[in-house]
Amino acid sequence: MSLIVPCYNEDATLAQCVERVLTLQSETLKLEIIIVDDCSQDKSLEIARKLEEQHPEIKILHHEINQGKGAALRTGFEHATGDFVGIQDADLEYEPLEYRKLLVPLIEGEADVVFGSRYLRPASRKILYFWHSWMNKTLTFISNTMTNLDISDMETCYKLFRREIIQSIELKEDRFGFEPEVVAKIAQRHCRVWETAISYKPRSYEEGKKIGWKDGLRALYCILHYSAHTAQLPMQILLYLFIGGFSAVSNIAIFSVLLAIDVKMTYAVVTAFVSAAIINYLLCIAILFRHKARWNTWGEIFMYVFTVTVMGAFDLGITMNMTWWGVSPVWSKTIATAFGFVGNFLMRKYLVFFERGITIQD
Repeated sequence: MSLIVPCYNEDATLAQCVERVLTLQSETLKLEIIIVDDCSQDKSLEIARKLEEQHPEIKILHHEINQGKGAALRTGFEHATGDFVGIQDADLEYEPLEYRKLLVPLIEGEADVVFGSRYLRPASRKILYFWHSWMNKTLTFISNTMTNLDISDMETCYKLFRREIIQSIELKEDRFGFEPEVVAKIAQRHCRVWETAISYKPRSYEEGKKIGWKDGLRALYCILHYSAHTAQLPMQILLYLFIGGFSAVSNIAIFSVLLAIDVKMTYAVVTAFVSAAIINYLLCIAILFRHKARWNTWGEIFMYVFTVTVMGAFDLGITMNMTWWGVSPVWSKTIATAFGFVGNFLMRKYLVFFERGITIQD
């Protein structure tokens, strides 16, 4: 088993953490410990070098520039050689011996990935921050709605992979966005995912905890960005309802501002519509669909403009014809808008941003 230890300014706990990891080793379990120092400003790298000299199981990698936990893990995964690859934070919040439990479903051939859950109730636990736990559970819930996995702890550090699985995944997040990104991508590969209860002794921020509310917002963005394009259809429709609603409000707001500064009506209408279309496109590729899934950038933009043109003409045609048939203008526009919402969603999903399914690599 290869354990990746991302390290940034952990000189107070690194040596003790590694010593505890080493107790995992036995006649049947060989360890590879890869410490990735992410440009620490304290004595972490010096301590890691000394540990490397004392223990042949340890390999040290070093970043010249601080990049974040996700970047450190990417570096570690690339160099791992074990049959199974896991993550061990250097801060002593997690007990390394718990990996013996995580290994069982993998060794028995029942799992591709095993998560160590802090929320599958252990016998006892340390109580700390309510809002931090609430944020973790909320992000886990939102992630589950997108991935269709019933995970109890998406943000857990303890994730153990078959090496070929984790090394086949292209990871991009540099900081704590790694967690929702990797969960999304193992779900898209239809990996067999198991969970097992683990103990957890959280640090306070006074003791050196680094994750904050900005990381929570980034995690939410990552859940949508990496999961939504393969989410169940009802979730995609809800997200597109938000995108369409935000774009419509933007359209009205921009139109109102332009009129307030005495821009001519025709120019105001066109500018507001084009601006709303651009906002819609950017939100689509940011939080719902995968950018360049079917076309290159210009091809995608061309197809998007084509769909906007088609649905614009469709909207105009329905509104004008229903009004001509005696339906009130408001109801005509409302019905046209409802058809337009469905048409825009379907054309974006199956024409502009269409992609084939992702399957697990043998």
